[in-house]
Amino acid sequence: MSSPLSLDSQKNSRVLLLSQRKLQDHVSRCSNYEFEDAIARLNDIDWILPEHSYDFSLKIYGLIKRYLRSSRLADTLKPDPNPIQLTQNYPLFFAYFQHPLDILTLNSIKGWRKQCKKAICYLEEIWLKDTPVFQPFLKLLHDFDCIFLGVRDSLAEVERITKRPCTYLPAGIDAVKFCPYPNPPSRCIDVLNMGRRSPMTHNILLQAFEQEKIFYFYDTAKSFSVYNPQEHRTLLSQTIARSRYFIVNRAKVNEPSHIGEQSEFGPRFFEGAAAGAVMLGDYPENETFKHYFDWSDAVIRMPFHTEDILDAIARLDTQPERLAKIRRENIINSLLKHDWVYRWETILNAAELGVTPKMEQRKAQLQQLAELVANDLNSCA
Repeated sequence: MSSPLSLDSQKNSRVLLLSQRKLQDHVSRCSNYEFEDAIARLNDIDWILPEHSYDFSLKIYGLIKRYLRSSRLADTLKPDPNPIQLTQNYPLFFAYFQHPLDILTLNSIKGWRKQCKKAICYLEEIWLKDTPVFQPFLKLLHDFDCIFLGVRDSLAEVERITKRPCTYLPAGIDAVKFCPYPNPPSRCIDVLNMGRRSPMTHNILLQAFEQEKIFYFYDTAKSFSVYNPQEHRTLLSQTIARSRYFIVNRAKVNEPSHIGEQSEFGPRFFEGAAAGAVMLGDYPENETFKHYFDWSDAVIRMPFHTEDILDAIARLDTQPERLAKIRRENIINSLLKHDWVYRWETILNAAELGVTPKMEQRKAQLQQLAELVANDLNSCA
């Protein structure tokens, strides 16, 4: 099968980055592409941008489920017959895979391992119960020096399959884009509820909205594509910055059969905190979550299915000083801990590469914004 590719090359780039952005435009990918854009701003990079459709990977997935122990499976993962040829060497090859099926795009680059001193990938999502099905895909990662995972409880099994060191690394955020400062807008949206939601809680909020008791902002579509990922992130950041309360929950909280016993958290928490919303919802009760959200009231616990949402908000509204403190600390901690520059620095450390001057400038900018927020005692109230 032919595979048209584009290689956007600059002389002496130190990072070769494999992106899915010309293949996938689902809304869930926008955070991924924001990370890649941050990497591009902070480093001299070359892009590998596969342009053909990998719809055939879905057929492969079906074959894997049917012939998990069959020798015929090997034929489905043969190299791309028309791969791109690299023309220079790179200190680092970095690939972002949201899903194990994305790993097939590696077959679009001929001899990439020989021309890259270090190779690191990030696999955002692989549920422990699905690792037997995706084992053939995971084995394609054996040429990487190390693998970062966005799910904590799958580390040991992915490491066993790939025989490569695996490290947990959560999502991050463009903390400058999402920061309401230096000119914080009025928070005119009472409750923002995006993505997976409890029908019970949604109906209660919707009824209050229809009765004009609150301004409730919610999704009216699901599983959709976006025209432009950057524009979508701008709209999202501005919407959360105008929201008083933001509902967040554990990953796939409404699909317990899909995730088994795993309890993970995704980008939604970082988005809400960075924009200074008061987050309400269900979060993982583990040390990992506490490590990354280690400040008071980062998330106010609320069951996924709750009938108490309006009363809970009414009680919080009687505590304006507490709310101002929550907003301020959410923003400051996001600026100092969760910007993409810190995630990328972790990856560069694993590659034994130093930070760039642009990264140091970014961290200084984040520090200045954090000081500005800290000095505003009303913080987006």
